[in-house]
This record gives sequence, structure tokens and C-alpha cells, in this order.
Amino acid sequence: MGEFHGGGKKRSSFEGWYYKHQNREDTISFIAGAGCDPEGNRTAFLQVITDSASCHIPFRFSEFHFCPRDGGVRLGQQMFGPRGIRVDLDTKAIRCRGWLRYGPLTPPESDVMGPFRFVPFLECSHGVLSMKHSLTGSLEINGRQVDFGGGTGYMEKDWGSSFPKRYLWVQCNRFPESTVSVMASIADVPFAGLSFRGCIALVRYRGREYRFATYRGVQIVRCGRSGFVVKQGNLVLEAEIMGKGAARKLLAPCMGAMLRTIRESVSCRARFRFYRDGKLLFDQTSDQAGFEYVV
Repeated sequence: MGEFHGGGKKRSSFEGWYYKHQNREDTISFIAGAGCDPEGNRTAFLQVITDSASCHIPFRFSEFHFCPRDGGVRLGQQMFGPRGIRVDLDTKAIRCRGWLRYGPLTPPESDVMGPFRFVPFLECSHGVLSMKHSLTGSLEINGRQVDFGGGTGYMEKDWGSSFPKRYLWVQCNRFPESTVSVMASIADVPFAGLSFRGCIALVRYRGREYRFATYRGVQIVRCGRSGFVVKQGNLVLEAEIMGKGAARKLLAPCMGAMLRTIRESVSCRARFRFYRDGKLLFDQTSDQAGFEYVV
């Protein structure tokens, strides 16, 4: 589950953990995090996003706790970790209570940041904690009992000072072919007074991991609101966003403060095609892809 990178930073920093849960019809994601603005004011927060709504719940920083032993996060009575979550929320925006347990996590074979993990001053760093894991348990969401047993989860995190000015993010592990999982992030990266467009993309297919990355020479052929195409050596990954669904409002960090508004679709229709040596390995469409495109 990694470490808490923001523990020793006093100003203009944030760190957030993203926990996504889906069954055949429902999606609920939790973003637990903490930040420190340029004036040194520390805050913590929980964001909840479903197919029909989203909300931001502030917490005192004293209510935020990180467990170095397993990488778990606690916000007041809300618990998030590698074995599952437990929530008991009762706000004007959402009522949600219950627990979900996770099956074995499927982390990447190595740190997705590659050699960039050694660069201390990046605006935003990214980590994938589990491409896909099974779920058991249920949540009561606004008076409706939702069983996530047999569903799937996804987990990632971000840390730094601010989200990228412009980026695309796609993630999906709900496909007719159960061995397929895909995540991709393409973003503007400020570096040494200049900037470049960086890419991280992971494909899991039939027990094997394929990775596209800037540090591996990936070419970004196309990137926009309708999806992307990336090429690296003999590999090509295409994503076509066919129906974005409702994009829900979230807050994103800007110099450690949660001031920027972005929007995420947690369940949109998307088609993914993956080629090796010109041969189509899979062509899979899902109605439950997560998608953000921010400019």
C-alpha cells in the first residue's frame, strides 16, 4: 500500500487514495486524503462519487491517520485499507454505511512511475495499488442496500502539490473477458522549467502485464475527449469513449488546497482494443469505465 509521502511536508502538498467498487449495476468510489495549503493550513477530506451524485466531506487534520504497517487510512470513523473499507457517513449530501472486504490485490509488477519515482519535485506522482480485486459485503447508500458481493475493486493514489493542468484518465476492469483490466493516464508534466506530455498505461490480460510509459518510449498518437491511442514498440492500445454518462463534480488539489473543480464519469461506455505485432489480442467494450478529461 506504500507510504505517506506528505508526512514531512509542511506547505503546498497533498496526498489522496482512490478506492473504487463496482457490481453489475452500481459504482461507488471513495477518495480519502489530506493536504496542506501554501500558508501551512492542514486539512483532510473524503470525497464520495456514485453513478448519480458526488460530495466532498471535510475533516479536521487531527482526524486523519495513516497506518505505516499496512498503508491503511482512517478519517474519523471511516476506515480504508488493503483488506477493505468500513464507512458510516450521515451528511446532507449522502448517507452511507457498511463494510466491504477485498480479495487479494493485484498491484503492478513494479512502481508505475519507473525512474521518475526518484524525482522529488514532480507536481503530481501516481501509484497503482491494485488493478483488480474481488469484493464481498454490502453498503446501505441513501436508504438502499447495495450488495457488492461478486463485484470488483480498483485502488490507486496520487501525491504532490497539484493535479496536472491538463490530463486524461481512464480505468476499467469490468469486461466480458474477465481477465482484462486497463488503466491509463496522460498528462502535462512540468519539468525543469519546461513541460512534456507524460503517459502511464497498464494492461492486464490473461495473467500478464503490459506497460506503456514515457520512460519506455511510448508514443501518444492521439489523446482527447473521445479517447486515446498509444503505441510502444510492437504494442498498441486504443480507447474509444462511446458514451460519457453523467460527469460528477469533484475537488482537486492546487498547491495543496482543494480548490479546483474537475468532473469524473464513474461509469461510461468505452471500447478498448489492444494489439501486439499488428495482431488484435482483445476488443472489449464496457459500460462501467471510469473517465476524466480535464483541460
